[in-house]
Amino acid sequence: MQAQSDQTNSQLITSLVRRSYGRLLAMLSVRSGDLASAEDALAGAFETALKTWPEQGVPTNPEAWLFTVARRQLIDQARSAQTQQRHQEEFSYLIDETAVENDPQAIPDQRLALMFACTHPAIDRSIRAPLMLQTLLGFDAASIASAFLIAPSNMAQRLVRAKHKIRVARIRLTIPDQSAISDGLDAVLDAIYSIYTTAWSQTSDGDIQQGNLAEEALWLTQLLSQLAPQEPEVFGLLALMLYAESRRQARHDAQGKYVPLQEQDCRQ
Repeated sequence: MQAQSDQTNSQLITSLVRRSYGRLLAMLSVRSGDLASAEDALAGAFETALKTWPEQGVPTNPEAWLFTVARRQLIDQARSAQTQQRHQEEFSYLIDETAVENDPQAIPDQRLALMFACTHPAIDRSIRAPLMLQTLLGFDAASIASAFLIAPSNMAQRLVRAKHKIRVARIRLTIPDQSAISDGLDAVLDAIYSIYTTAWSQTSDGDIQQGNLAEEALWLTQLLSQLAPQEPEVFGLLALMLYAESRRQARHDAQGKYVPLQEQDCRQ
């Protein structure tokens, strides 16, 4: 019974990682401005959950529990810094429970806003989209490398170097407003398209994670089309994904095998 309970808890945490990792990381990064530290804190929260939930039971709101634990780790890091006075201003808003005030020019989705934060001028253009995929959606280097047609080892090295540069150069990923959309649009569209193609290539339509990825990509693109109606590339990508989505049920037969485009039943 204990082994079964441990397996259930492990499966629940795995499901939470898939469903909530990006959203939790976005909220933590918005407050800290430090992507690497937020990532470390969230990983620590999941590790704590694996240790405590089997003994104490799963909390009523697992996402809120994980966010609180990770947020406390960020606060502790700020308080223990040697240059406490300088960091006090930098991290003071971590202690404030209130959300960021509404701004009519703000990007109205934390996930999308953080994606544009990853287009900081100090971050090399070639690594911006892969960085979004790893930090916001938990894609591993192999999956990202496949999307960008390069060797997994090369992609892993690029991501490590990018994060090292962010940490050493103390690059603060400030959340931009809508005025930054045009400058960072190419990288964000690359990331969104990679999200959708990952879901599209999945042979099992019953995979909840992949289904959520497709819906997430469509949602982000539709939101971008409202925020940047003057950008034709946004509407081109949206049209492409909607067309592909209309073929979702016809892409595979009953055995899960791919059906060539000319043989697909458009009535499905």
